[in-house]
Amino acid sequence: MYSTHYMDLLMQNSPWNLIIFMAIPVILAETIAITDLFLLRSPGAHPTLSKINRIAGILAGISFVGIIAYFIPNVVIPLASAGEFRTWIDVVAIGSYILAGIPMILLALLNLKLLLRKAGEDKRSNCAILLLAAFLVLSHIAMIFGMVDPGIAGYSPKAATTIEMQHHHHHH
Repeated sequence: MYSTHYMDLLMQNSPWNLIIFMAIPVILAETIAITDLFLLRSPGAHPTLSKINRIAGILAGISFVGIIAYFIPNVVIPLASAGEFRTWIDVVAIGSYILAGIPMILLALLNLKLLLRKAGEDKRSNCAILLLAAFLVLSHIAMIFGMVDPGIAGYSPKAATTIEMQHHHHHH
């Protein structure tokens, strides 16, 4: 059985990678989702929850700026340039994880009032919920595909090296 680079990365440097790349973003997203549920039922009734919701939204965005800034040069570019993605399963896992950061960053901008500044509270609230939903869907796609054995899509380390060797042989 093989694992995706996404899983490998989470398992490395234990427990720090798991905390930084999974626990922190997920805890912040859950904080946003849970406070949203209460705030939607009775808007304005929980000023403390509103504050927690806003802070979590800003921190989640900041954490994803850092994650994406780390992932692209350290994971995506080396794997893509070396052709080392373990099939499309690996690409989906890593790609959806990075894409999940985008709605979180937009949510932070919304909370910092740098996005939709002139929009009404209702429009901003709907936008925040859509961004959270997009994050939840993409991050779960990343988790699910990240746990799939890329072997089922035909990945094997030996096959990868043979292709590499033929590939290099071609250039000379």
